Amino acid sequence: MQKIVYGNVVDLFNQKIFPASIEIENGYIKKISKIDRVLHNYVLCGFIDAHIHIESSMMPPSEFARLALGHGTIGAVTDPHEIANVLGVDGVKFMIESGKKVPFYFSTGLPSCVPATTFETAGATIGIKESKELMELDEITHLSEVMNIPAVLNYNSEMMQKMALAKEHNRPIDGHAPLLRGKDLSHYIASGITTDHEAVTYDEAKEKIGKGMKIQIREGSSAKNFEALYPLIDEFPDSCMLCSDDLHPDDLVQGHINLLVKRASQKGVNFWKLLRCASINPNKHYGLSSGLLRVGDSADFIEVDNLQDFNVLKTYIKGEVVASHQKPLIPFQKEQALNNFKADLIPINSLKIKTKSHHIRVIKAMDGELITQEILEKPTLKNGYVVSDTSQDILKIVVLNRYETKSKLSIDFIEGFGIKKGAMASTIAHDSHNIIAVGVDDSDIAKAINIVIQHQGGISAVCEGENEILPLEIAGLMSQQEGTLIAKSYKKLDMFVKRTMGSTLNAPYMTLSFMALLVIPEIKISDKGLFSAKNFRFVEFDK
Repeated sequence: MQKIVYGNVVDLFNQKIFPASIEIENGYIKKISKIDRVLHNYVLCGFIDAHIHIESSMMPPSEFARLALGHGTIGAVTDPHEIANVLGVDGVKFMIESGKKVPFYFSTGLPSCVPATTFETAGATIGIKESKELMELDEITHLSEVMNIPAVLNYNSEMMQKMALAKEHNRPIDGHAPLLRGKDLSHYIASGITTDHEAVTYDEAKEKIGKGMKIQIREGSSAKNFEALYPLIDEFPDSCMLCSDDLHPDDLVQGHINLLVKRASQKGVNFWKLLRCASINPNKHYGLSSGLLRVGDSADFIEVDNLQDFNVLKTYIKGEVVASHQKPLIPFQKEQALNNFKADLIPINSLKIKTKSHHIRVIKAMDGELITQEILEKPTLKNGYVVSDTSQDILKIVVLNRYETKSKLSIDFIEGFGIKKGAMASTIAHDSHNIIAVGVDDSDIAKAINIVIQHQGGISAVCEGENEILPLEIAGLMSQQEGTLIAKSYKKLDMFVKRTMGSTLNAPYMTLSFMALLVIPEIKISDKGLFSAKNFRFVEFDK
């Protein structure tokens, strides 16, 4: 079957723009012919997210793709690390099968660190046996972010075997190296790790590129490094890609990689270098089979109205229009509700905590960053127990093991959320996805946690007698609903936490989810206790 698409073709390989007819036959580009006509649309390569955890969108891959296609994204390099920590191999296979239901290019990675550390309770393990099973799948294209840096630097046997497995299968190895510099960085890269999406400063990223890494410039819902790193595109166009890493549903509804392309263009970044980073580089690095707008390629491309705003008019996969004016043209797929959840409801008195010290360790969260700081504060006491102090923005933070019954709560305090009343809870808590909550008083914290437990996963908020919940039936990470409904429910909760409870964070639920991410400095909390990422060990609540 033949069809013809007309538009001003943006030829990235020859750096030319010309009006043309694109002849498509059986899903492939048969011919591109220059024509003598005035055309007002532009045809260019579809965008690729070079690193994302699909689970962060709270949608399964099939539904994520439907929304992303509307923004001109035709592919994504994914790490199913989140669901793997809940369901193991079955979780990875679920993501692969969900992705097969839609016309979209998923490049799925083998999670390298499940569990991420031994300092938290996860729902599953992916060891050498499981890694070999998954690496045999054609859909597994790379070894995902190696976040256990000490394991690499100390030649941990299991980590070395996983990396050797990737090399045997000729699969690239992704990195995860926040703040890593100098000799340790050189050692880390020499092990065979090829990328990093955790650079937060230009100098850090430049050092990594200079030592052979490719940098995935990240702009997600919580971690936002685009402003610091976009100048790299002009200087190192062959070593940069664009990624979101974690993207919440309300943000995905608004846009995806197309927004980063627009921002970079407005800042004067070289047009050709920019589009190379948004499409060709990830395609080549991960070996995607998506087309690059050449004769013989799969007919995968997008139409935009102009080359300043990049408003996406249509998205094509194998010559078929799969999205038009941000609306998906492929059907919604309701996915199976796989899960792993055993936590019991908690009593209010389980949240009480005492100290005999004049100072307590407090986690300082920072808006738009995954990193935290450790600070010491004088405890505020009530009836002999340490309590939240909203006048100093110090709130109680709690983590509960979701995979076992009768688990003991892990409790500390945190600064930076700005909440004045109420509590919020979530089963999205990187990397093991236990239940995490933050709030002002024990009654609301217990309610927020128990609502999540009753629904076997989700995000909740409680304040002044009002309760809100977005159930996440799939592994406690993703919803079975249609994407725009998920975004609407999430936005309602987000606004509730900001307007009713007073949070000053840009993305309070995203920030909360990273407070249990032990591999990111400086101090975090797991279901087993307060953890220092600097020293890679547990520390006492009081000091």
